[in-house]
Amino acid sequence: MDGANQSGVSEFVFLGLSNSWEIQLLLCLFSSVFYVASLVGNLLIVLTVASDPRLQSPMYFLLANLSIIDLIFCSSTAPKMIYDLFRKHKTISFGGCVVQIFFIHAVGGTEVVLLIAMAFDRYVAICKPLHYLTIMSPQRCISFLVASWVIGLIHSVIQLAFVVDLPFCGPNELDSFFCDLPRFIKLACTETYTLGFMVTANSGFISVASFLILIISYIFILLTVQKKSSGGVSKALSTLSAHVTVVVLFFGPLIFFYTWPFPTSHLDKFLAIFDAVITPFLNPAIYTFRNKEMKAAMRRQCTQFLNYSKIS
Repeated sequence: MDGANQSGVSEFVFLGLSNSWEIQLLLCLFSSVFYVASLVGNLLIVLTVASDPRLQSPMYFLLANLSIIDLIFCSSTAPKMIYDLFRKHKTISFGGCVVQIFFIHAVGGTEVVLLIAMAFDRYVAICKPLHYLTIMSPQRCISFLVASWVIGLIHSVIQLAFVVDLPFCGPNELDSFFCDLPRFIKLACTETYTLGFMVTANSGFISVASFLILIISYIFILLTVQKKSSGGVSKALSTLSAHVTVVVLFFGPLIFFYTWPFPTSHLDKFLAIFDAVITPFLNPAIYTFRNKEMKAAMRRQCTQFLNYSKIS
């Protein structure tokens, strides 16, 4: 963060989503509703898994941690975006911008690894059900969780290590509502094409490679089930559909950001809003609506809460 002291830029100005006051009010309402829904939905999953003894399995352990990651991810950009919709002059300090970039990449990298761990969990559950609890032991689940956070943090630190000391002397306007690394690099007062390409290619490669690994793993699971029993394919497909949907929703915007050669400001902003407030809401919604045990557990929790409220 010493770059703020070495240059004339101490803050960055967001150009925001729109100059129309009516559109900004609509976006504020839209974003606020989905942000609150994301918080409530993910918190409900975490509390339900933590308190219901019937959900003490590796799958729900990983799901609860995915909800925690989604809580952190949406909270790293959405509150600032909603707050700025009420402000004419939308700014963020140099240090605040670096911190926001750090959290976005750390949590994003962590979620990538956790989604791969969840795909492995489904492979073991569907293809090796008799050995499921042995393979997916509590120690292995914790190892997956620790590895995902370590890899996410390393990825974020490596990304920032190349750019945090770049000189910034103006301009300081970001055509966005949050600090993203490609636009941040472009504002540096030096030649950054090679650095920008390297940083973008790094994230793009990780996104595309992880997406392909996940999709191939799901196809492999279906082919394995088909060889054992043709009747089990529909059941496996039903189980995996929620995972595939979440993977597509998560990686779709990322792959577009880092691999599409013709960036479009309006489309970038739309996908950024989708990634920031809608995807963290859809993840708990998809897993909840597609999972009978989770829905039953949530009903039990709501019933217990209502009974407790009546007694109180």
